[in-house]
Amino acid sequence: MEARAIQRHARQSSRKMRLVVDLIRGKNVNEAFAILKFNKKYAAKQIEKTLRSAVANAEQAALKANENLDVDELLVTKAIINMGTPLKRFSPAAQGRGVPIKKRTSHVEIHVGTKESK
Repeated sequence: MEARAIQRHARQSSRKMRLVVDLIRGKNVNEAFAILKFNKKYAAKQIEKTLRSAVANAEQAALKANENLDVDELLVTKAIINMGTPLKRFSPAAQGRGVPIKKRTSHVEIHVGTKESK
């Protein structure tokens, strides 16, 4: 059973989020939740939300297909962070100028599945 969840426009740069996602890629779902719970970074909270959604999607897909699914056997098969559209803002500068500021966003995509589907 394979399922995925996508969170778009998370308000953090993709570079910072990749540091956290690299910790959970390929791990068991319960182990991934434990890693994310005790990680201090803000990205861990966003990634945990997406992972919970992916697990719920797997459960719903199993119910729909009338299959048995043990959540403890799910693995994080694929975890990708892509760059989203940056929010463009301007900050005042000397002599009446405006200096552009890019507030970066990212897209989080997490796939969960069992060992057989891998």
